[in-house]
Amino acid sequence: MSTALGGAAHKAQLHQARLFPAPHGLAASCLPQRGPRPPAPAMAPPAPPFAAAPPPWFRPRSPGGSRNAPRGRRRRSGGGGAMAVAAPLPPATRAPPGGAAGRPEATGPSLGGAAAEAGPGGDARAEGAEGLFVVLGAGLAAASHPLLYVKLLVQVGHEPLPPIVGRNVLGRKVLYLPGFFTYARHIVEVDGKRGLFRGLTPRLISSTLSTITRGSVKKTFPLEDMEHVSNKDDVKTSLRKVVKETSHEMMMQCMSRVVSHPLHVISVRCMVQFVGREVKYSGVFSAIGRIFKEEGILGFFVGLVPHILGDVIFLWCCNLLAHFINTYAVDDNFSQASVIRSYTKFVMGIAVSMLTYPFLLVGDLMAVNNCGLRAGLPPYAPVFTSWIHCWRYLSAQGQLFRGSSLLFRRAPMPAGCFPSD
Repeated sequence: MSTALGGAAHKAQLHQARLFPAPHGLAASCLPQRGPRPPAPAMAPPAPPFAAAPPPWFRPRSPGGSRNAPRGRRRRSGGGGAMAVAAPLPPATRAPPGGAAGRPEATGPSLGGAAAEAGPGGDARAEGAEGLFVVLGAGLAAASHPLLYVKLLVQVGHEPLPPIVGRNVLGRKVLYLPGFFTYARHIVEVDGKRGLFRGLTPRLISSTLSTITRGSVKKTFPLEDMEHVSNKDDVKTSLRKVVKETSHEMMMQCMSRVVSHPLHVISVRCMVQFVGREVKYSGVFSAIGRIFKEEGILGFFVGLVPHILGDVIFLWCCNLLAHFINTYAVDDNFSQASVIRSYTKFVMGIAVSMLTYPFLLVGDLMAVNNCGLRAGLPPYAPVFTSWIHCWRYLSAQGQLFRGSSLLFRRAPMPAGCFPSD
């Protein structure tokens, strides 16, 4: 009886072991055995498929399958009669990872359409930005024209109003010439409010040509691999970037100056007609014909050399000084270092513009010298043979910075001529 019960229990254990097999890695001796058997080698549990990330060619199957799915191999589940349908993958998706079919490939129509849309859109935005710069440049030129008009009359030496007696910071008596507002009021009394905008039309054309030329040169000769100077760059690398960017900017400035200078000459001559009340240059086209007839093609480029020299010196000095100050003078540990570096170039531009002002003065004087107008003839100025002659004359007279200030202008007269109090 006990033997029969023992055999029945053993059969039940074997049947339970077949239904619920032992997990991998568990010794086979844990199961009841009739005779001695060698222990089964331990096996590591298999890693779950695609545990980290499924490859691109893997397409998961829906949980319950679909009745309309294509017929493929059927695998019988361990339960009852439920069948799981495994849809065969297309050849392209069954390709191994890294193969020709496994690499993601963009479709032609979508990529081409995006490129086609980006091309015209980018061109339209570029044209809109260029048009905006032209409008802003013209508006700025129109707004600042009265200031430049008064400045030009002071440059040629026209002083229609007498100086007034004033005192300097130390309390000494000095003679002050009329400032911008007094001078502008005098122009309004003579020519009306429209007189403040004499010569504005050729100046607007000159400003527009300069802006368009700079944009065209920038498109034709783009600066490749333009990178902003970073504090992480070494001295040689950052200096090389500054030299490259300054050279490119110098080329654009020189080209725009050459193209716009003829209209600048016409604008200057139209404005200085206020001195002798002439009407020789009354319009743009008539002025072009008159200059070409009397002076030839070189008459449109009088005073161009000092203007270009002033622009080149200004660009190089401003950019190099700002670079060296930001590199050696501004400490990176300072909390406001980035803010200071952003204003360094602006401050250097103001300082360098004062040093290069004589080039601007000589160029404007050469544009009106010996052109048939009173402002270009004695006693305002002698007839100059070259711009170097004009520079030497102004230097001998101590007038290289004439017109640089329009608010507090002292008359060239010693204070000893005033009677003491």
